[in-house]
Amino acid sequence: MNNELVKISDADKTLTPGKIFYNWFAANIGIMGFVFGAMIVAYHLSFAQAILAAFCGALSFLVPGWVAMIGQREGVTTFKLSRAAYGTWGNKIPNAIAWINMVGWLSVNVITGTMLLISMYGVLDIPKNTVTRVIALAIFGGLVLLSGLLKEATLAKIQTWLSYVFGALTVVILILFLLKADWQAAFNLPSGHWISGFLPAVSIVAAGSGISWSMAAADWGAYVKPKTKPQATFWGTALGGAVPLFVLMAGGVLLSTIEPALATTGDPFGVMYSALPSWIGVIYFLVAAGGLIPQCIVSLRSARINLGTIGIRVSQRTSLVIHGLIVILIPVYVLFISGNFLANFELFLNFLGICLASWVAIFLCDSAMFRKNGYELALLVPDSKKHYNWGGIISWVIATITGFLFTNNAIWNGPFAHGIFRNNSLGVFISAIVAIICMFIVKMVAYSNNEGVSHHE
Repeated sequence: MNNELVKISDADKTLTPGKIFYNWFAANIGIMGFVFGAMIVAYHLSFAQAILAAFCGALSFLVPGWVAMIGQREGVTTFKLSRAAYGTWGNKIPNAIAWINMVGWLSVNVITGTMLLISMYGVLDIPKNTVTRVIALAIFGGLVLLSGLLKEATLAKIQTWLSYVFGALTVVILILFLLKADWQAAFNLPSGHWISGFLPAVSIVAAGSGISWSMAAADWGAYVKPKTKPQATFWGTALGGAVPLFVLMAGGVLLSTIEPALATTGDPFGVMYSALPSWIGVIYFLVAAGGLIPQCIVSLRSARINLGTIGIRVSQRTSLVIHGLIVILIPVYVLFISGNFLANFELFLNFLGICLASWVAIFLCDSAMFRKNGYELALLVPDSKKHYNWGGIISWVIATITGFLFTNNAIWNGPFAHGIFRNNSLGVFISAIVAIICMFIVKMVAYSNNEGVSHHE
């Protein structure tokens, strides 16, 4: 098998640390950062605790930084690397999770874009009812589909300019929040519980940011110029995602002092819009909605690619129909049946976070414990004889099930979700910790059998 079918050729490695930083910065400058800030406040934390939780949550981008550094070192993208940890057939597990992740975030973006349009109805004196909500969903969904006709280069240019404009407007919005914030109310917020409040707030942010993005990190890192220092790739990725996310989450925390309902509302964008002067609110929300469209198209195409890596190969038309139905049905449920965006969003992050936290923990443990001298190419090729790496697979199953056992939410009640584990997202941390423990056991078993690294490879 030709190496270049797995490894990125040197000619294609054109990214610099600066470009890596900008790519991750642009991907995390979206309006969802304010929503994460509101979610943190919902855990009943003091102002200092909320800001610290935002900071620690943003630091979850150290994980994609590590994954990107591995991708640069090997010149291999994420899911080809993960074949070593799970086996070529066992690797279908993280592939399937990636597909669910991308389809889920695509649905979140469609819901967000639709709600942004609905939030502006007041300025246009348009009533907010079922018909007008359907129209907003049709408009945004239609724009997403029409954008699919554009080439990748055109989408990239649009995304770049929207990021600049949105970034500049965000600075203005943050200044307005700073001026309007009720600082006395913020500083007088009572302290929350560090274990059942602070840690779950950090985990839910990490699940929706660093842990989720880790699945794409090596896809960027593999294209970094060969002579680039690995530390530069690490920090370009980590800071590119963490800095804008932290700033926006801090803005969301401040906004909650102006609009306390933000932490509990089912329509956070409507509350956000009402806190802004109408003249800038319209511009800001329109740009924010426009900035979501290229992300939706990229996610849609990535979802189809992931179906292919799983082994489900369909035509572009069939893929469009499948994913189109999914990303319409989910917004219809959230917008017209459930009516609570934040509750459904947290549910999505909770379930996905448990699966992804255990996956990335196993991926990184496998790399650190068994790949110190680099990855063996024979483990990464599609026709590798190593179909299943049972150490990684069993560790993932045990860690993920354990995470769910300590989790409860609107549709699931784990038998051990009591006390400090009740009604929060600590299951995300549990799954990661158990995954690490399981991988240490795998390593000890390997060496006790006098097989060392060869056992795993």
